Amino acid sequence: MATLALHRGRPSRLGLSLARNRGLIVVIAVFVALLSFIMAITPGPFSYFEVSFMSSGSASLALAAMGQTVVILSGGFDLSAGAVVSLVNVVLATQMQDSAASQIAMAFLAIGVGAGVGAFNGFFVAFARLQPIVVTLSTMFLVRGVTLLILDKPGGMIAPEFSTFFTGDAIPGLLPAPLVVLAVAAVIWLLIKNSRYGTGLYAVGSDEDAARSAGIRVRWVKFFTYTIAGGFYGAAGMFISAQTGGGDPLIGNPVLLQTFTAVVLGGTLLGGGRGGAIGSIVGAYTLTLMVNILLVLNVSAYYSSVTEGVVLVLAVLAGSINRQSPIAHYFHQVRLNLKARREGSLPSRFLHSEKARPAPRLATQSHAAAEAQKVPWVRRNAELLRFILPAYVCLIAVIVVTQFVYGGSTIFGWKYYDSLIVLGSFLAILALGQGSTILTGGLDLSIPWTIGFCGILAAGLIRGSDEAAVWVIPMVLAIGALIGTFNGLGVVLLGLPPIVITLATNGILQGFALVYSNGTPDGFSSPTLRWFMTGTFLGVTPVVVLVVLFVSAALVLLGRTAFGRRVYAVGNSARVATLSGVGVGGTLIGVYALSGFCAALVGILLTGFSGQASLGMGDEYLLPSIAVVVVGGTLITGGRGHYAGMLGGVLLLTALLTLLAGTTLPHAVRDIIFGLVVLGAVLVLRERSA
Repeated sequence: MATLALHRGRPSRLGLSLARNRGLIVVIAVFVALLSFIMAITPGPFSYFEVSFMSSGSASLALAAMGQTVVILSGGFDLSAGAVVSLVNVVLATQMQDSAASQIAMAFLAIGVGAGVGAFNGFFVAFARLQPIVVTLSTMFLVRGVTLLILDKPGGMIAPEFSTFFTGDAIPGLLPAPLVVLAVAAVIWLLIKNSRYGTGLYAVGSDEDAARSAGIRVRWVKFFTYTIAGGFYGAAGMFISAQTGGGDPLIGNPVLLQTFTAVVLGGTLLGGGRGGAIGSIVGAYTLTLMVNILLVLNVSAYYSSVTEGVVLVLAVLAGSINRQSPIAHYFHQVRLNLKARREGSLPSRFLHSEKARPAPRLATQSHAAAEAQKVPWVRRNAELLRFILPAYVCLIAVIVVTQFVYGGSTIFGWKYYDSLIVLGSFLAILALGQGSTILTGGLDLSIPWTIGFCGILAAGLIRGSDEAAVWVIPMVLAIGALIGTFNGLGVVLLGLPPIVITLATNGILQGFALVYSNGTPDGFSSPTLRWFMTGTFLGVTPVVVLVVLFVSAALVLLGRTAFGRRVYAVGNSARVATLSGVGVGGTLIGVYALSGFCAALVGILLTGFSGQASLGMGDEYLLPSIAVVVVGGTLITGGRGHYAGMLGGVLLLTALLTLLAGTTLPHAVRDIIFGLVVLGAVLVLRERSA
């Protein structure tokens, strides 16, 4: 009887199978429900044409999502997926010939290019032990720069036979070719999953230390993970080339948000160890159906990125429903802290209470403190200077080279430095927000469209009126802070990874900007704002004064306030900070609110600098905002850094771009430079992070 009871208490094989594949089962059910709904609202029967059209429309996303799935299963993230798709597209469009041999060679080249980029990522992640987010973000900009060097505008051509082979019919009237492509990809995934490498992939994603203890070669698993993912991205680029019939260097830009959404919809757990690529295929088609339903209901296509962002957040929340609610956990911690404060037992209060006065300082302690004060300031701050000074040393070198290249009185007149400060003002402001998030161990990927949305909103409301600017500017700054607060609440209360919530927010803001401007931003900055950014007063551009005040405030905020001390405490160890009485949740929300505020301020200043707002005006500031922080000596994993170093990074990169501006190098080279700078800086500092 005891054995029978024990047996009854164990879950059945069917129950275990259902639990393991719950995500896949749910997404299939959602897909069927959405398909039934769209069939019901679409006039006429659901014919083979609709099947062929739908299978072709989502195949490239499904292939890219399969690659992203492999990376996420290992516990990583890959931000270079869309850039690889674009690179493969322009390579095929510019190199493919009409011959069958050329088309076959290009198909293998597409997968090879993707796998090569993936191997590049894998080397730095696995063997150089760098953070996947930083490596793949740098690679994204490197690849984007190379893509624009190959083809800077839509053009090129894909052979018609190549397009027909991948997007036509495998069996006329019965089986679309895209389904065959996905079936082959699914078989390849199943072979990978059931191989020795597949076992290691899930083991590393579940617990890397345990996998290493079990004898799994973790580094090689990670290396092959990114290489295989790159191969899938290459296949996605190949298929999208067959769809479009030409090349477009920006064709992969929407893919990044879509791949994350498809992967999470398919039941793969962010953090690794659970899920699979089959679910991601279904997730890709489910996401496409959601967008198609909006179009059938005559909802503007501008809402598609809003839908993708919202679906990503909801899918992540649904995937974590079986875990303890972060909201409940957070408020439980708040209740404990309040109780401790009332009882006077909170460490930060206890140390200053009457019940526990500090013991009198011994004579030896006083003597030691006095001796420490005698140590020169440079020696006392040697560790800090070691990370800050390189940026300023390199800055001096760039200025000297600038003088050598351009001659005359280039670096001896105020005009050069005035321009340097004006051009660097945007990054100096962003460095405070992005730098604060990085100091806490996070990252803000919503900066591009926070800048864009706030800039478009400001220009659209000001419309050249100084009177309107008086109330519009504070309102837009408040909106930027609210956007950042939304990100912070997602991280703290919903338990979302910073990369997920900020990426989703970026997509949502892009949709809002398109809806608000109807795809064509109008309005322009006020005369005073325009003068503030481009005019002069006593030989100085007025914004220079703002930069000086902002830098002073930033140095005080991070170096001399309780908020700054909490930022560093959270970055060093959130758990230790919590046990020490630091309000970790409030600090994180404040950090992201600060980042949103800074991005909104940059959006406003950019409208004054150019006179108007434009779509994508913030796109070029994402990697630079990270680059200046890292180059300034801030540890990308948090806990170490100084705003003075970030400012050095701002001046260095601005001076470098000023130097390159006078050359004949294409604009795309800037992306390559930023990517190399970030990757190189993180690589140099990695040993010091231990």
